[in-house]
Amino acid sequence: MSYSDLRVLVAGGAGFIGAHLVRALLGDGAEEVTVVDNYRTASADSLTPASRLKVLQHDIIEPLQLDGPLDVIFNLACPASPVHYQADPIATWRSSVYGTDNLLTLARSKGARLVQASTSEVYGDPLESPQAETYRGNTSFLGPRACYDEGKRAAESLLMDFHRVHGMDVRIARLFNTYGPGMAEQDGRVVSNFIVQALRGEALTVYGNGRQTRSFCYVSDTVRGLMALGLREGLSGEVVNLGNPNEVTILTLAEELGRLIGVPTSYTHCPVPPDDPRRRCPDISRARRLLDWGAEVALSEGLAATIADFRTRLDRRGKTLTGAESP
Repeated sequence: MSYSDLRVLVAGGAGFIGAHLVRALLGDGAEEVTVVDNYRTASADSLTPASRLKVLQHDIIEPLQLDGPLDVIFNLACPASPVHYQADPIATWRSSVYGTDNLLTLARSKGARLVQASTSEVYGDPLESPQAETYRGNTSFLGPRACYDEGKRAAESLLMDFHRVHGMDVRIARLFNTYGPGMAEQDGRVVSNFIVQALRGEALTVYGNGRQTRSFCYVSDTVRGLMALGLREGLSGEVVNLGNPNEVTILTLAEELGRLIGVPTSYTHCPVPPDDPRRRCPDISRARRLLDWGAEVALSEGLAATIADFRTRLDRRGKTLTGAESP
């Protein structure tokens, strides 16, 4: 099974995960891939021109119409880092909810399947770990993260209502802390923050005591899971965690990055942001059963590739730490 002869739309396709997904779809033989992006937190430079690639600058908060047939829609169109989604929280919520509504309307008119990139943030600050898809979460719907967390939760509700009321083929992927080459330098998430700071010889910014945990999934694993979820038959209405169940503390991540970069690590401790989750670890039993999927890239391997990518980009501007050797 492959995407050969399928026409695919990727909303948010110029973003970090979206651009990787677009390249994978084209590599898998998709007949045509259309990218829709407003470039608010992404750049067209992330996309390599190709004869089977179409790019449309558009904000999915507004209704979208496309000519011709469409088989699968992937919705990744929403800022995903706290720095970006809190910069304009109203637009973030609208992107999640209005944008999903508009893509569902388009998918219904085309008879297309829709794969939603949701997030582990729907679990909030979880009271149970690992988090299975049946866990209803522990979220703060009034806090500064709510624009993203609750926007994604509302989008999931809307997707399932379209599934129940209109019989639409929708699938929901809850993504856990994806990282890898192509992350933005000012992304604001812990992997990119730490790498940039370490390469510049700066102290790493740690929120709280650094003992909170995350589960980091390399981007190729995330993309492979999304593509499987979009392709397999009989999965309409399914919700699936996509993440690496290897749970590590923030301090462990910092130490591993220091080792790979070859610099001593020092820390600047800051207060924990409001509603920041203390634990994050996926139960991927459902992904293994339905998709035959699991994370394959080890953290050290994925971090080495990500460091090399950041080093190359920073070197172009003379911003890396002098004398540090490439991993």
